[in-house]
Amino acid sequence: MKDLDEREERRSALKGLGCSRKRVEDVRFTQGKGHYVDDISMPGMLHGDFVRSPYAHARVVSIDASKALALPGVVAVLTAKDLEPLSLHWMPTLAGDKQMVLADGKVLFQGQEVAFVVAKDRYIAADAVELVEVEYEELPVLVDPFEALQSDVVLREDIKDAKEGAHGPRKHHNHIFTWEEGNAEATEQAIGAAEVVAEEMIYYHRTHPCPLEPCGTVASMDKVNGKLTIWGTFQAPHVVRTVASLLSGIEEHNIRVVSPDIGGGFGNKVGVYPGYVCAIVASIVTGVPVKWIEDRMENLMATAFARDYWMKGRIAATKEGKITALDVHVTADHGAFDACADPTKFPAGFFHIVTGSYDIPVAHVAVDGVYTNKAPGGVAYRCSFRVTEAAYCIERMIEVLAIELGMDAAELRRINFIKKEQFPYQSALGWEYDSGDYHTAWDKALKAVDYEGLRKEQAERVEAFKRGETRKLLGIGLTHFTEIVGAGPVKNCDILGMGMFDSCEIRIHPTGSAIARLGTISQGQGHATTFAQILASEIGLSADSITIEEGDTDTAPYGLGTYGSRSTPVAGAATAMAGRKIRAKAQMIAAYLLEVHDDDLEWDVDRFVVKGAPERFKTMKDIAYAAYNQAIPGLEPGLEAVSYYDPPNMTYPFGAYICVMEVDVDTGEWEVRQFYALDDCGTRINPMVIEGQVHGGVTEALAIAMGQEIAYDEMGNCKTGTLMDFYLPTAWETPNYTTDFTETPSPHHPIGAKGVGESPNVGGVPAFSNAVHDAFRAFGLRQSHMPHDHWRIWKIAQSLGLHQ
Repeated sequence: MKDLDEREERRSALKGLGCSRKRVEDVRFTQGKGHYVDDISMPGMLHGDFVRSPYAHARVVSIDASKALALPGVVAVLTAKDLEPLSLHWMPTLAGDKQMVLADGKVLFQGQEVAFVVAKDRYIAADAVELVEVEYEELPVLVDPFEALQSDVVLREDIKDAKEGAHGPRKHHNHIFTWEEGNAEATEQAIGAAEVVAEEMIYYHRTHPCPLEPCGTVASMDKVNGKLTIWGTFQAPHVVRTVASLLSGIEEHNIRVVSPDIGGGFGNKVGVYPGYVCAIVASIVTGVPVKWIEDRMENLMATAFARDYWMKGRIAATKEGKITALDVHVTADHGAFDACADPTKFPAGFFHIVTGSYDIPVAHVAVDGVYTNKAPGGVAYRCSFRVTEAAYCIERMIEVLAIELGMDAAELRRINFIKKEQFPYQSALGWEYDSGDYHTAWDKALKAVDYEGLRKEQAERVEAFKRGETRKLLGIGLTHFTEIVGAGPVKNCDILGMGMFDSCEIRIHPTGSAIARLGTISQGQGHATTFAQILASEIGLSADSITIEEGDTDTAPYGLGTYGSRSTPVAGAATAMAGRKIRAKAQMIAAYLLEVHDDDLEWDVDRFVVKGAPERFKTMKDIAYAAYNQAIPGLEPGLEAVSYYDPPNMTYPFGAYICVMEVDVDTGEWEVRQFYALDDCGTRINPMVIEGQVHGGVTEALAIAMGQEIAYDEMGNCKTGTLMDFYLPTAWETPNYTTDFTETPSPHHPIGAKGVGESPNVGGVPAFSNAVHDAFRAFGLRQSHMPHDHWRIWKIAQSLGLHQ
């Protein structure tokens, strides 16, 4: 017993896996000592600002910069004509398309970059922007993707005659691609033979990540040594370095990219924006540092959006509720350029996870990408490459099917879940789910909220409403989601030809402390805390003695960055594997020191002990010191390792979310009475960090479902370009959350972890939306479109004749 207690004390001292260790990053943030891109100031630094188009579609007849250039302090005004000799007036996108850096002949969305002003300070640059005179000739505007596919108006004149795009044939001049997965013929046959078919058009509106800090960069070209240094809000700094090399012609080893504290990413900072390119060009030309920082309106109007998917679903089932087939056709509005941040082989991301948590025998999905006069992008706003759209689609279709069948939606889910014994499960759309226990999680969730009691209360509330005793209805929003994260396997995931592996390099110091450098970059996920905990459990050194360093391409090994909840599934695995390499060498050192064979030792928390003689041991601190000061035959000195991890499969976290909401039919106001979030992310590294991730992700889901929207009028004017119009929940609107978990480790991950950062957004959106729909279900509501703001909820009640 004494030995067990002593071992637990040593394990506790490590602060490793499973420990609710406080985030070490928070010390500097809570004291206002974060270091952001806009904090960077360098001698002689110039500032850039954009002239942006007020029109959504127009020809650029002329640009007169003479008045701007006459303003004292203005150094230059760049246009597409200035960039064209450098072949930098267009740039490649992550999706295989190309995008104007500065308007070349015409503009295609409101807020598009037309000219770049470089001045001695940002205020002079802003004043000069107003002095640049641009003459436009307005053109017809297309903001509806369905209209765009029928219109004679050609948006992308540069490729109007191209029959093929990056992802196959184009069937219209405003069409980008058609992408399909599954068995169309078998699905159609199953739907045709089905006893019950539910059909619905589901729209996931255009929204925006709106990170704390907008995008920005500082580029500094040192012409003496030929080195270019770029600081920026980059979620994938190594990829940015590669792109910068390809665009500039500067050899990659002469480019250093640094991501400091970037103020949140959420997918918005994965791509390369014109501001980055223009700042780099300006610095190369002038030989001095150039800073570009966008303002909030520019960020909302012109940087990458999320969602904007029109999803036509058909789901077939028996009368008893067993699903037999699913077909989904998506019309995807990509805006003016296809600048989606998706793996190369998947132009619609991982949308084919749309079968969700359900054992659906046959399915088919097709996605048509379309150009419109909206800002380009299509980022995975706190989700893994269109998984949120897929989860929303299937969870709404389950609700619609339940109405069609006259069946309880909780029971419908239960009878269609993939069973525990079916894992690893091959989905009808090609994914191999690693592990899961959906029934246990679902039963735990329903019991936790007293689901039967809630349904009884809901029925009583409907009767009270009909008697005029209340004006508030009760909605119960159910969601069971399965996410796909950990992109991933080089065999099917890459960006611009770079396989989506990740990396970790560890160096143990003689005194038993360590530094680990990774190819990821934290934007609030707590990497400095949790990666140290992974290593603490792997190498037996306290997490407090381990420093995590990211975001500097001169020191970190090449990695594909942080987005799509891939940090723990991929970089976390690389960290564990590098730790195991360290431990393998440490075992040989310990054997030499203890004068035994390697096989005579076993690992015990923070040390190697001799089997059968635990009093004989060497701690990792002992071993670290010996690695540097004791010559060991056959071993080179030092204790270092690097691991590049290419996962064999994605990971599949899942969750059961339930939202209980009260809705006032006369005002459209809503109140979340209870929100229960159960997540299964496999092995839990830090429960406290997980809870924080869930709280943040569900709050973003609340924003998206209940009001957050990038909206346009028929002229392509962005109507939600400021925080007066774009909904960000405050502490007043944000409800309390109850978090819970089950733990189903991934069988192929080194520590069994699956990732959790994106899950609460993926599961939260349909839970909130389903609660609104469920509140009106008894009065005939089947489907409405998000966001469910007060006005739209009021309109639902009006359409159902529920107003007094």
